[in-house]
Formats: sequence, structure tokens, C-alpha cells
Amino acid sequence: MSEQTNQTAASIVDPRLAKHESGELAYTDTPVVLKVDHVNKYFKLPTEQATGLKQAFINWTKGIKGYKKQEVLKDISFEVHQGEFFGIVGRNGGGKSTLLKIISKIYYPNKGSVSVTGKLVPFIELGVGFNPELTGRENVYLNGCLLGFTHDEIDAMYDDIVSFAELEEFMDQKLKNYSSGMQVRLAFSVAIKAQGDILVLDEVLAVGDEAFQRKCDNFFREVSKDPTKTVILVTHDMGSVKKYCTRAMMIKDGEVAVIGDKESVADQYTLVNLEAEKKDNERKAKEAVAKGEYPEGLNERCPLLRTYAVSKPILTSDDVFEFAVEYQYDEPGDFYLAISMNDIRRGGITYDTGAKVFKMKQHGHHTVRFQVPLTLFNSGEFKLFTSLRTPSPTNPDFTDMVAVATGDNACSFVIRNDKGDPYALLNHDYIRITPADGEQNVEMQTFSDPFSDKFHKE
Repeated sequence: MSEQTNQTAASIVDPRLAKHESGELAYTDTPVVLKVDHVNKYFKLPTEQATGLKQAFINWTKGIKGYKKQEVLKDISFEVHQGEFFGIVGRNGGGKSTLLKIISKIYYPNKGSVSVTGKLVPFIELGVGFNPELTGRENVYLNGCLLGFTHDEIDAMYDDIVSFAELEEFMDQKLKNYSSGMQVRLAFSVAIKAQGDILVLDEVLAVGDEAFQRKCDNFFREVSKDPTKTVILVTHDMGSVKKYCTRAMMIKDGEVAVIGDKESVADQYTLVNLEAEKKDNERKAKEAVAKGEYPEGLNERCPLLRTYAVSKPILTSDDVFEFAVEYQYDEPGDFYLAISMNDIRRGGITYDTGAKVFKMKQHGHHTVRFQVPLTLFNSGEFKLFTSLRTPSPTNPDFTDMVAVATGDNACSFVIRNDKGDPYALLNHDYIRITPADGEQNVEMQTFSDPFSDKFHKE
């Protein structure tokens, strides 16, 4: 790792004090249930094969092999203690899933070792341990056996598994007739309802519809309170890392980049993502210019229109987000900017200026700055799009779009609001529904947690 990365890791690594700030015992006071010690893993990728005996002999004399090694994990070491909810984050291709498969004994490391204390239950990818030609019921027993449970133990868990998956009417149908969502729900339910000591989960927080996700949310809340259960979670959702995890680790290019405080790891990962997106956008823009093309959404009338962050890209709902729009427009006459904000995770348009547009006062190449208070918003990932518009020649009440700053020229930012509901866009502290004036048949009441078991009884 670079010196900068080492400094970053050192600055946020968990000091593992004897007690947390809350006064509760730290996880170092509980046994180590997972130890990954200097693990390395590579795969042999085939290269172009020799077409004849002569070429094979030449390759042999030159030391050319029929494969090349691709290092996926490089000297990975960490420990997880009993009762921890440990998050693993990283960009695609960084080695997270390979690491989980090594922990789950699906792969074996080329160097190093992994030791596990207790029964480990993995939920890594759809289809592992399931047979599409068997019924849902038969697959529950098959998967349970693969996890090391006896028939009697599976009998005891069966009703809970089926109830959680909400598939009571479909258990005697073949798995191949299930939708992909039904298959994931069944596999996920087997994993979390199996009475294991360590639960290994890879990208599972988007399982099912919203109602099922809320059920999963309740499960994670409960399991995080159980000092005998340990969870290892791989996810791209930093809200989940901050909500559930006790510690977290980021893997970058097959190495441990940072490990320790979940807040710092989550923010570091978000910054890495935003920086990678920025570099990719710059590369695409250069390629378009080299080819004599205009970036997506732009044209000869408006060759430049981009939106970018002026404020830091990671904010809270107490902050004001400032951004800038750079444009190039030389045609005479009035022109305007319209801005919309999209919710990346939940989908849909969060905000749109609509008929209210910003009239620009200067033609040519200029930059204008805007700001938006974030008070109303819960946690989320958002993207700002800007369009340049001119008055419609056929209807003075409308405008026509000339260009739009989308794709590479849009602006991304992240809001962290740990107090809000992760499923809702707007912060309930600022959006109020109250009884109508004169309504006597209702009374307002507030609980400390609006998503506690008082409201969600299974």
C-alpha cells in the first residue's frame, strides 16, 4: 500500500480499547471466532495456447507457460470477535467475494490460513447449494445438510424458514419454477434462520420487496444485539455499514486498505468511489474530444455543460450543499438552466425546478454556483442533472431543451443522516402529519424508535 494509504489506515484503525465510550465491554474481551492470517489467493488464467509442437517447444525454452497468475488477495490479515457485526466494503473486483468464499471453505488460499470457531453459515450467491429440479421443501433439507445440520435440526427450523421467506404456498413446487426473487428469499431465509454461530452475507440487503427488506432489517437489529452471534457482511450500502456494523474493513486491489471505525471506513469508501467516478468521467470526456464527438447530452450549440460539487461530497442533513454549473453557450437570445436531483438508491426524481428555471445573464463560457439546504433529507446517494434551455418558438409559456449535463457531466453527492429512516427519503423531524383541526378521535404519541417492535410484530 502507498504511504498515504498506510497513514489513512493508521489514523482510523480500531485501537481496541478495553471499553467502548458507552462503558460496555469491547469486543476484544470476547473470543476470536474468525482469524484470517496472511492470506494470499491467485487464479491461473489461460493464455494463448501453442498451435503446434514447434511453438510449444519454443514457449518451453523461453519459459512461457500456458497461463498467467492473477493475484486476487494479497496478504490479508484480520480478526473478528464473537458478537461483532463486521462489515467488508470495496469496489467490484477488489476481492471481497473471493475472501468470503475462502472464509466459507469454498476456495482455499494459496498461502496463509483461516481459522473459524463455531458453525459458520454462508449466504454468498444465488444458487449455491440449491438444485432447480428439486422442490423448495427438498432444497431446504438439502441446503441444511450441506451446512452440517441433521434432519431433526432442519425439522425444528423448517417452519421458521418458510414463514420468514413467505413461501408457504410454494414449497412443494420445483425451484426452477420460482422467480429469482423467490429463490433469493428462500436461500436467504435458510441462511439467517439456520442456528449458526457465524453468519456470512454477501450483498443481501436488497433481497425481496420493501416489506421483506423491513423484515430483514428487524432481523439484523435483533441479531446485532445477540452477544453469541457474529455477522460478516459484504455490502456497497454505506448506510447499512453505519447502521448495523460494529467495525468495518475496506479492501482495495486485493489488499486491506483501512480497517476499524465503521464511520471512517464508510466515508473513505465513498470518497474512493467518487474519485474513481471522477477519473472515469474525465477519461470518457477526453476520448470523446479525441474522436471529435460531443459528450453525452451535448452538441455543437452547447459543447460544454457540466455540474460539479463545490462542497465536500459527503454531508449530513445539517449541511448546505454547494455546487457549480459550467457552461458554454454563444447563441444570441435568452437561455436558462433547469436542475433536477435524482435519488440513486431509491430511484426516481427527488427534486425538479420544473417550470421555474434560472435565467442566465452572460453568454459564452462561464460558471455559476448554487446551493441547496439538506435539512429535509434522510440518508441517500443523489445525482444532480442540469439542462440548458431556450424559449419555445411556438409557445411562450414553455422552454425547449438545448443540452443536458447527464452521465459523465452530472454531479454526485452523499447525505448521511443516522437518525432517519433508511427507507424514507424525507426526514420525519421536518415533515409533519397532524390531526386536522377539530379532530377528536386521534391522539399524537411518540416512541423513541418509530421502527421498533411496537410497530413491527411478525
